[in-house]
Amino acid sequence: MWANGDAYERFMGRWSRRIAERFADGLDASPGLRWLDVGCGTGALSGAVLERWAPASLVGVDPAEGFLEVARARLADLGDTVRFERADAAALPLPDASVDAVVSGLVLNFVDSPERAVAEMTRVLAPGGLVAIYQWDFTGGMPLLELFWDAAVALDPAVAPLHEDAKFGHWTPAFLRALLTGAPGVAATSVVVEPIEVAAVFADFDDYWTPFLGGQGPGPSYAMSLDDARRSQLREQLRGALPVAADGTITLTLRAWKAVARTVGGAA
Repeated sequence: MWANGDAYERFMGRWSRRIAERFADGLDASPGLRWLDVGCGTGALSGAVLERWAPASLVGVDPAEGFLEVARARLADLGDTVRFERADAAALPLPDASVDAVVSGLVLNFVDSPERAVAEMTRVLAPGGLVAIYQWDFTGGMPLLELFWDAAVALDPAVAPLHEDAKFGHWTPAFLRALLTGAPGVAATSVVVEPIEVAAVFADFDDYWTPFLGGQGPGPSYAMSLDDARRSQLREQLRGALPVAADGTITLTLRAWKAVARTVGGAA
């Protein structure tokens, strides 16, 4: 489902970069820290952290080698400051208390145990370290995908369990707050959850639709599982549902929830 970094870039990468920039800009950090990016993907968040916070070092981990190749190519000129490794979020390849800040963007909803992943994130944090995550709001804040699945379900109600809201609708502010509050070593009173938004502007319908043909992610994988006739039906159902402006452009507001906290101890 997630393997081809270039296809992901065309589908979600352009928007995940923008939300990553907003996220990184809003963090309470400082230059010269040691960072870890869990589920770094193609390097959107790593790049935003590097640009905004000038870290002493940054390690990005992801299980998909195809994504890591894109990240390495994108940030190749940074030398020893950054490195990318293939690893599982539930078994991070770093010692205890070895980094000052751990971030993770748009990935924890795909891991088998987000609680285990967050426990690993806090394990590798130094006392007073920053842990910060963000996830798309699939209860009305991610129309790019929600409209796709609304159209798919309208044509075939049997696919309703695949809808992002059905799978990830529980990733609410309360869920994120509980996830961080329950993590080992987190100072419960430090947990803050707030929204971040970006505008996704598509040049025309094809700019929106074509990335779904890349097969990366649940929606595109479903689209490419259909025969030509059913895929054409889905395309036209979507065309009628999207808010197309007079000039042909499509603007969708995308919202994510950001959750940040500190581990118990001295300041990072």
